[in-house]
Amino acid sequence: MKPDYLAAIKQFYGKAKRLPSYSEMLDLFGLSSKNAVHKIVHKWIEDGLLKKENSKLAPTGKFFALPLLGMVRAGQPILADENKSYLTLDEYLIDDPSSSFLLKVRGDSMVNAGIFEDDLVIIDMKRSALSGDIVLAEIDKEWTLKYLKKDKNRIYLEAANDKYPPLHPKKELKVHGVVMGVIRKFRS
Repeated sequence: MKPDYLAAIKQFYGKAKRLPSYSEMLDLFGLSSKNAVHKIVHKWIEDGLLKKENSKLAPTGKFFALPLLGMVRAGQPILADENKSYLTLDEYLIDDPSSSFLLKVRGDSMVNAGIFEDDLVIIDMKRSALSGDIVLAEIDKEWTLKYLKKDKNRIYLEAANDKYPPLHPKKELKVHGVVMGVIRKFRS
């Protein structure tokens, strides 16, 4: 069985929060030739997994990619096809990393939109908000996450939970970003 050097380096990175040195890679991979390590690293640079920054190795977004193995039905069971490709979550969920950030959700006003307490939402600050978008808004100096709605010429906010009434601004309503995705971790 061929050794999985990439898995080893990812595991090292997960623990140390840095890439191993070439010498550390020798030990990690169980190799005795620095030339073999250089060839492996060069291949990863060609494949876009690593890059050189100031003569040091650094991971790229592709380094953190997870395998996308195909599709699975959530209805009737089917035979799962393995169609292996790789997908980074940031490429899938984030259009513009320079204008995006995460917020942790508190409260239950958006549960019917599938956004629950402790979820992370991805906010894009540059995206233009349209009626019906879930937005990060400041209404009368208080911050919230709600649907942006238009009623004739008035803009207001609406929860995705019938327990909460619509929010009409008394003074001002500012939209600071649009929700682009939700991340939920089921187990710790």
